[in-house]
Amino acid sequence: MQGTIKKLMPNGCGFIAVADSAKDLFFHSSSLTGVRFEDLKEGHKVVFDTEQTRRGVVAVNIRWP
Repeated sequence: MQGTIKKLMPNGCGFIAVADSAKDLFFHSSSLTGVRFEDLKEGHKVVFDTEQTRRGVVAVNIRWP
């Protein structure tokens, strides 16, 4: 999937906006692949996979397109 970094929080988490969905996906910095959390900026395009957790669907394997 593709999306845009919508919000970054100082605790190493954030949200990705997905064009086909009204709901943003949560992610944790431990889900980044080949990119550091410190290098992300709001508005950056990323590609990712999704995973169902007990709290809902989250973004995982987040990387540059």
